[in-house]
Order: sequence, then structure tokens, then C-alpha cells
Amino acid sequence: MVANGSREFYDDDKNLMKLCDFLRSTEGPPVREAVEMDKRVYYIKGEKLVNFMVEPKKGTKWPKELPKFSSRPEAIAICKELCNRQYMHRSEKVAKGELEVSRVRDFDESAYFTWIYEGNKKFSHLMTTGLIIGFLCCTCFPIWPNFLKVFVWYMSVSMLIFIFFLITARALLFLFVWVMGYEFWFLPNLFDESLGFVESFIPVYSCEKTKDGQLMYRVGVFVAFSSFCYWAVTQPSEFDGFVKGQGDFIKDLYAGTLLSDMSQKDKENIDKPKMPSLEDLLKKLDSEDDAEEQELSEEEAAEALLESLVDEEDEEIDEDAEE
Repeated sequence: MVANGSREFYDDDKNLMKLCDFLRSTEGPPVREAVEMDKRVYYIKGEKLVNFMVEPKKGTKWPKELPKFSSRPEAIAICKELCNRQYMHRSEKVAKGELEVSRVRDFDESAYFTWIYEGNKKFSHLMTTGLIIGFLCCTCFPIWPNFLKVFVWYMSVSMLIFIFFLITARALLFLFVWVMGYEFWFLPNLFDESLGFVESFIPVYSCEKTKDGQLMYRVGVFVAFSSFCYWAVTQPSEFDGFVKGQGDFIKDLYAGTLLSDMSQKDKENIDKPKMPSLEDLLKKLDSEDDAEEQELSEEEAAEALLESLVDEEDEEIDEDAEE
């Protein structure tokens, strides 16, 4: 397909959708986020869109099945077609990060345009269906067969142990390199909640020189860590016991025997709400009555003691008066 025939090529709605898929992909021109009609949208300035279509940024992989644009009028004509077929619409800025639909429909390079086209929704629908099915499966967990419960338990424990060792290894690696004067992180964005799933693993590592004034801290950490390592080597019996204890802990974790001090009935009902029975309530009432009676008996004893003391004082006063 030659460039001169690009106008006729994009008259086909399927080919125009392919162009939109490319423009909305990560290879396409950068877009900005805003709120329009209480909905998050992506918009771009018309001039930037035309510039990208005529002269893509360096390193862009233009699809082979799509013809390139040889001139700006040709790209502007396609942009007008995108607006006419409602793949995008013209918008106006009303505030920072807020847009509203413009009454003007024509394409203009100086205006802003909001994408309406969202691409193929099959994957989104598939993920939504999977989410619903997963939620139903989780709510039906009590009636799962026993082998599936065991599988989920082993998978959960394995994931927990993997995450624990990953965090520990990242921290130790950072400590070793930091002592030498550099800040090295393996998967530095792993716990950044503002990033998506894929972006959390990019970049794989980061290495920067430490800031000035940390020499004494690095020396102190090195001395403390070296002292701990020396203690671990010179106390083989205690260290071996620690290793054995950790191994037993992992075995018990996989076997599900960490709650061995509980009865089998308590293990089976561990996820059920604890509702006191009638017998427990009666026992609680009896204990409260006994406590009240005990308090009353203590008060009576105190009153009797006070009365006896008063009587003794009265007798002593009478004896002094007789004398």
C-alpha cells in the first residue's frame, strides 16, 4: 500500500479502527488524563496528533499494514474523518484536569480532542467474566473438595514464603551495596502502589551513589553486621538450632499443624463466628450472681467488723465512766 492511496485506504471503517488501535497503543502519541462528564478520559492536542501522524517520533514501529501519511493535509483529512465517525470529539478546558464537550465539531489543530474509541473490548469483557467467576469460587470455598483446599493452602504458603525471602534478599542486597557507598535496589518499584502491575517490575534494578554524610552510619552498620556474623559462626550449636527451628516451622506451616494445641472441632470452625450457647449464657449469669453475692458478703463482713469496733469502744467508755 502506497502513501498516495492512504486516503482511500482509511475510508474503510476496519482500516480506520486499525489506525485507532495503533494511535491508542503505547507506540502512539502521548496523551493526557482529565475528567469529562464525571468520567476519566484521555485527550490530545490536534497539532500533536497531526505531527505524530506525519512524522512519528524516533523509534516508533509503524505497522506494516498501515500506509504512512506523506503530508499534513492528508493527516488532517483523516483526523476530520475520526471526528465525523465519532472516534474522538472536540473538547474545551474548563479547569485544570477538567474538560467539557465542545459545541464545535470541526477538527482544528489548535483544539483539544478526547478519545472516544476504546479499542477491542473482548479482553476487558473476558477479564470481567473471570473476576466474577473468581469471586463466586471464593465465596463457595467451604464446599470445595478437600484436595482443592489443600492445593490452595500449599499455593498460598508457597507465595507467602517466596514474598518473605524476596523482601529479605532485597534488603540484604541493598545493605551490602549501601555499606560500599551505593544504593542498589532490585525491582525498586515493586511496592509502588501508584504504578500498574507491569510497571512495578520496571526497571529491574537501580543503582545510585549514596548522599554525603552517611559514612559513619555505613561504618556502624558494617561493624554491627560483622559482629552478628562472627557471633553466628562462633555459636554453631545455637545457629544450628535456629536453622532446625525454621525448618520445623516451614514443615508445620505446610502440614497445617501450627494450631496443634487446638481441638479438631476448633480447627474446623475457626472461620465461623463465635456465638455463645444457651449453656454458656446461663453459666455467665450464674457467675455474675455469685460475684454479686460475694461482693454483698464482703460488705456485710465489713459492716459487722465496724459494728464490733464501735461496740468495743462503747464498752471501754462505760468502764471508764464506772471507775
